[in-house]
Amino acid sequence: MKFFLDTANLAQIKEANDLGILDGITTNPSLMAKEGIKGKEAIDNHYKTICEIVNGDVSAEVFSTTFNEIIEEGKKLAAIHPNIVVKVPMIKDGVKAVKWFTDNGIRTNVTLVFNAGQAILAAKAGAAYVSPFIGRIDDTCWDGVQLVAQIANIYSIQGFKTEVLAASIRNANHIIQCAEAGADVCTCPLDSILGLLKHPLTDIGLAKFLEDAKKM
Repeated sequence: MKFFLDTANLAQIKEANDLGILDGITTNPSLMAKEGIKGKEAIDNHYKTICEIVNGDVSAEVFSTTFNEIIEEGKKLAAIHPNIVVKVPMIKDGVKAVKWFTDNGIRTNVTLVFNAGQAILAAKAGAAYVSPFIGRIDDTCWDGVQLVAQIANIYSIQGFKTEVLAASIRNANHIIQCAEAGADVCTCPLDSILGLLKHPLTDIGLAKFLEDAKKM
């Protein structure tokens, strides 16, 4: 399973990259705004900087919701860097745009996916990635990880090449569950990835080793 960082924060991206486990980045308008990145030129330059740090796919989200506008915006995003994957919302014009992008050699990530039917449409249109939002599904008292497993199973049966990118990850346990459910990619905040390092017995064991080492 690949690890993507869900952020636009350069310091966190560099930290994850230095850890040696970073495979890519996902972003969205909210994450850009959180970092104070405003205006098309500033956003495009920020994407370029991210691509220069990370040796992997970087999902750049369109702001448009109509077919022609999505196409025009997506073409400009894809032109920023070869690693850019155009992130398109799961709407009717979005699916139509994904097919156009696929036919024209531009990779896409279909976002805001909340059921298997939407995931099937994204795969049929040729999306490189589909992003089910686990945490947000959990918030509605449904099982987000179960949806990841369902999509992964359908894709396996049908032979779809689209990768299942588990999004809206809330904690380290979500990452483990998504790995068990067959997710190809997990995108999450840095804290969730660092949470995989933690176990009290590791801390206790290391303290004992260090204590014994002083006696040698």
